[in-house]
Amino acid sequence: MIKVMVVDDHVLIRRGIVMLLEGYADIEIVGEASNGDEAIVTAVNQQPDVILMDISMPDGLDGFTAAEEILKQTENTKVVLLSMHDEEVYIQKAIQLDVCGYILKKSQGGELHEAIQTVHNGGRYYKVGIPEDQLEKLSQHRGKESSILSTREKEIVRLTILGYSNKQISERLYISPKTVENHKANIMQKLGLKNKSEMIQYGINNSYLDLKLNNH
Repeated sequence: MIKVMVVDDHVLIRRGIVMLLEGYADIEIVGEASNGDEAIVTAVNQQPDVILMDISMPDGLDGFTAAEEILKQTENTKVVLLSMHDEEVYIQKAIQLDVCGYILKKSQGGELHEAIQTVHNGGRYYKVGIPEDQLEKLSQHRGKESSILSTREKEIVRLTILGYSNKQISERLYISPKTVENHKANIMQKLGLKNKSEMIQYGINNSYLDLKLNNH
C-alpha cells in the first residue's frame, strides 16, 4: 500500500484527486493540505510515501518551498509536483530541488497513478513533453543572483514566477495592484526585459525561487 498525501489550495481539485486515487487498491490517502505550511506539518506527522503537491498556492508557502522543506524533514517521502505550467523554467527548478516527479494538472488519472507508482519504486516521472537528455541538462544552468533589484522587486518577480496575479501579489504584500504594475514596469526597465516571460526566465536563472523573502 502506497501512503499518499494531496496538497492543493482549491478544495474541489484536491477532493477530486483524492476521490480518483481512492479508486486504486494500492493507494491509501493519509493526508490533505491546502497550502505549503499545512503540507509540511502534515507530512512530518504522517510520513507519506508520496506527496502530490500543487506549485502555486496564494496562502502560505508555495509548492516549491514546501517541497524543499519536506524533503529535508522526512526520510523516505517522495514529491510529485502538480502544475499548470510546462515551461522549462519550472521544470528546471523542480529538478534542482531533487523532486522525483512533475506532472501537469491536465494529465489523465492513470498518469497520476503511474507517477505515484514510479516515484515510490525509486524512479523519476516527468510528464512534461521534454526529452530526457534535455531534462538532464536543465539542472546545470543556474545563474548568479543580481543585486540590481530591491528586495520588494525580487519578491514581486518571485511571486510572478509562481503564477500569482497582480491582485494576489498586492494582497500578499499589502500594496495596490497599480503599485505592483509600476514595480513590474520598473523591473523590466532596469533589466532591459520586454515582457513577463523574460522576467520569469530572468528570475529562474538568478535563483529567485530560492530567496527566503516575505512569503509567509
